[in-house]
Amino acid sequence: MSTPFELRIALRYLTARRKQAFISVISAISMLGVVVGVMALLIALGLMTGLQAELRSKILGTTAHLSVFKSRSDGVPSYQEVVERVRKVARVKGAAPTVYGKALLSSPASSGVATVKGILPKDESTVTDIASQIETGDLTALNAEAAEDGLSPILLGRDLASSLAVGVGDVVTVTPPQVRLTPMGVVPRIMKLRVAGTVKSGLYEFDSAWAYVPFALAQRLFDKQEEASLVEIRVDDMYAVKEIAPSVIQALGDGYLTTDWIEMNRTLFSALWLEKTAIAITIGLIVVVAALNIVATLILMVMEKHKDIAILASMGASRAAITRIFMLQGTIIGALGTLLGATLGVAACYVLDRYKLIRVPPDVYQIDHVPFTLLPADAAAVLVGALLVCFLATIHPALQAARVDPAEALRYE
Repeated sequence: MSTPFELRIALRYLTARRKQAFISVISAISMLGVVVGVMALLIALGLMTGLQAELRSKILGTTAHLSVFKSRSDGVPSYQEVVERVRKVARVKGAAPTVYGKALLSSPASSGVATVKGILPKDESTVTDIASQIETGDLTALNAEAAEDGLSPILLGRDLASSLAVGVGDVVTVTPPQVRLTPMGVVPRIMKLRVAGTVKSGLYEFDSAWAYVPFALAQRLFDKQEEASLVEIRVDDMYAVKEIAPSVIQALGDGYLTTDWIEMNRTLFSALWLEKTAIAITIGLIVVVAALNIVATLILMVMEKHKDIAILASMGASRAAITRIFMLQGTIIGALGTLLGATLGVAACYVLDRYKLIRVPPDVYQIDHVPFTLLPADAAAVLVGALLVCFLATIHPALQAARVDPAEALRYE
């Protein structure tokens, strides 16, 4: 099938000629603007999506999808029964009781307040990824309340251990806010624990302020007796927690409430989504500016080619055909710029993410490098949007070309 003459003429107009060198330069600049705009937009979307995914995976690796607690109590008294009931609920993959509390951790070198979590290692592994986050030591150390020397084990976040200047085998002192009454008056409840290992979740918020101890020890430490602070749950689909929560409440009966990872982190992810939208709109304006350059290029081309347009019209070319010539010319500039920008953008996202080239301070951004994850839907939206903007930019100059009067254009030729 032969190439339509409109396309052949459009391609020929884009080829440099001595009298059209300036217009060719303007066309190249227009294409470069589209390239930069599409590339920047893809990189920005990849950055924000990667940041969201990285934070979400790290948060869910450390916390549960769903948590159950008593509505009018400080703890869950019959936590074993609650765990067994929850595990029978459809779509629940794991459940584990836990005890939370704040305590002062101190060593000969330093001290600091941390969140102490009491866990049953076997059950905890069904709701969080703590087993894979152990950097030194062993999670099974928490199966025993005390070692041979009588000191109970504790796992510290990597940065918490660093701030306390302790390692595996060292001793830390734990002082909870709860006190005990003695004949001598009120006495702080102080325990000495031996560091059994360190945990690296990748989130500075957890690694710098969390510690893990045996479940029964946490009960004594925070005066929970036979209670758990709450029961944590992992489900088969983390985005379906709102659908599964009513089934959990129904299985447990009245008096229980649930909270999920979406509610606990709503502010964070809402802020990230807003930033992603704002960045996409801001950088998307680069594509709009590039489209305006295409408009200027085509207008200059129409002014340069008014004699050619008149001759084409005199030879029988319809106004629609002339319109298509200039629309094709602008669309080719936009399409080439979009495809080249997309190629460079995807390649940049891959390289930046693969080799972790952009490092950031983890105490500020919760992660140690900037991840880039470009979703196919985001890439497709950018490509379609850029092509559409470039196409719309061709309409006015093309219609202007079609309105050229052959007699007027050739009067003085």
